[in-house]
Amino acid sequence: MENDHLARKATGGGALVLIIEDYQDCCDLYGTYLALLGFRVLTASEGLEGIRLATETHPDVILMDLNLPGIDGYEVTRRLKDAAATRDIPVVALTAQNLPRAEWLRRAGFESGIAKPVLPERVGDIVTRVVQQRTV
Repeated sequence: MENDHLARKATGGGALVLIIEDYQDCCDLYGTYLALLGFRVLTASEGLEGIRLATETHPDVILMDLNLPGIDGYEVTRRLKDAAATRDIPVVALTAQNLPRAEWLRRAGFESGIAKPVLPERVGDIVTRVVQQRTV
């Protein structure tokens, strides 16, 4: 289901970040900050739309809320990692839930995790690190 922020794309030539998050304020806060850092940003407010956007655009990194309406972030990540077209995209968990241990996150398909609330600068640092590791 399309809405204002579902397929918002920031201008610029930087790496592409897909934020899959149902809370509009988080999308706006982190998306705006990442765009100021030079990233291009797409957002999706639910899992199936996130899968579609990831498949169509092949972002450099995905920020994934774990508690999404419909299918949760764990299932979205599982589907992305099972698909040949998207399995190589790093996914970073972004959650207000208790953050699972790092090794559990990796087994579930996540590059790493960020516990909310978190300052945009921290999100920017992690996204930058993941993108730099991917290009090495």
